[in-house]
Amino acid sequence: MSNTPDKPRLAMRDIGKTYGAFAALSGVSLNVGAGEVHALLGENGAGKSTLLKILSGIVAPATGSIEVDGRPLHGHSLANARRSGIAMIHQELQQVPELTVAQNMFLGRPLTRAGIILARAPMRAAAAATLAKLDKSIDPDAKISTLRVAQRQIVEIARALLFEARIIAMDEPTSSLMPAEVEKLGAIIRQLASTGTAIIYVSHKLDEVRRFCHRASVLRDGRLVGTIALADTTEEQIVTMMVGRDLSHEVHPCASTGEVVLDVRGLSWKDRVREVSFTLHRGEILGIAGLMGAGRTELLHLLAGLETPQAGEIRLGGQVVRLRGVRDAIRYGIGLLPEERKKEGILPLRSALSNAAITSLGAYSRQGMIRSGRLRADVMELFRSLHLRPLDPDKPVRLFSGGNQQKIVIARWLLSGVKILLLDEPTRGVDIGAKNEIYRVIRELAASGHAIIVVSSELPEILYISDRVAVMRNGRMTATLERDAMSEETIMQYAARDTRVEETA
Repeated sequence: MSNTPDKPRLAMRDIGKTYGAFAALSGVSLNVGAGEVHALLGENGAGKSTLLKILSGIVAPATGSIEVDGRPLHGHSLANARRSGIAMIHQELQQVPELTVAQNMFLGRPLTRAGIILARAPMRAAAAATLAKLDKSIDPDAKISTLRVAQRQIVEIARALLFEARIIAMDEPTSSLMPAEVEKLGAIIRQLASTGTAIIYVSHKLDEVRRFCHRASVLRDGRLVGTIALADTTEEQIVTMMVGRDLSHEVHPCASTGEVVLDVRGLSWKDRVREVSFTLHRGEILGIAGLMGAGRTELLHLLAGLETPQAGEIRLGGQVVRLRGVRDAIRYGIGLLPEERKKEGILPLRSALSNAAITSLGAYSRQGMIRSGRLRADVMELFRSLHLRPLDPDKPVRLFSGGNQQKIVIARWLLSGVKILLLDEPTRGVDIGAKNEIYRVIRELAASGHAIIVVSSELPEILYISDRVAVMRNGRMTATLERDAMSEETIMQYAARDTRVEETA
């Protein structure tokens, strides 16, 4: 495919948008050809969301124009965008859980004839016919609430096709999908492209972008940095375009000491964690890798007191401890940053200060009164050290970016005095720049003497951040690899086989 389509299906020219004195977009132009899968890349705050809102008619631009198949889009509204064949698949799916698949597909746009809404049967038949092109296993009469996330996304894509969408924008479509589901979505995207549908694909996962997309447009600070052919561009070059600096030559620092702070022996729980043994040293970053269902998260839950092991020992400082709950884990200096940040890690309506302080209020109480001044001062010191942006302790935590929400949860555990941090998918859903900020925080914590376990599904991340890597498969630990033995191929070898390998350090 050529770098610039001669007759683009979508042409956005000189798009600008300001909010007061802030320029969210400045002179952004984007062309997407029929049958092209075009990535839109950039850090959080780069302008991707604003551009998609303008495309889908949610927001009107201050400057610029939009054309679909050479025809100008007049009037910026959801209805006009839909009539022009533009559809948006949001990261947070816009569906009513208690309605059926078919009802959701026609939500707000029922079939009519001569202005009269048709009976349910013709709409169900139309929904079933469209679904069959993508996934015959989805029942149009099933309630949306009974479907997996991947199936719900397919329903949204089918809804777009039902109303003859020629341009489909997908915002982080794989953020909650398992690897097999990601590949299935990739096959559907290729199928759509083969019929001439133009796809705009927004993702922080560059490996997916390179597999699924033809070209990419990179935004930084509201401006278009450039549009590239992905086949001719390395991942390092893409990252440099996104963040404005080269991150590829950083040397891995290691602060690990010989002091064992955590010694796990024969830990077992149901069939999810089986006779797991390993050690963790002061200042060490231990990565835990494995395929989906390997038992990584369950292992962290045992160490954090969320579950009680059925066999085995947990030793802290050489002493056997029994963790009967989260309070015990915190008392022994263990804190968990959970995988499901929004559901389990934060109180979204409470302030950043409240979220950071929630586990430490007792330490700041005297005769039933909280020493709020001292508490606020200590939290602010932590926020500064973690480079929280914006540095606003009273702002509701839901209004912070994903990376900054993670920093607030980390601040909570540092305020509690924990020395062992368990980080489950710490960079899921955050952009490249925020990832590197979190990596910096993790390394600084290790350098200050904290012992850290990182679970991640992204092998490049595990290799980048870890001093050692433990590999799990089917609940067992199959290998522990020193840094000079770590590679994606070696990790995948141990993640996909049953052989149990004793720890090498």
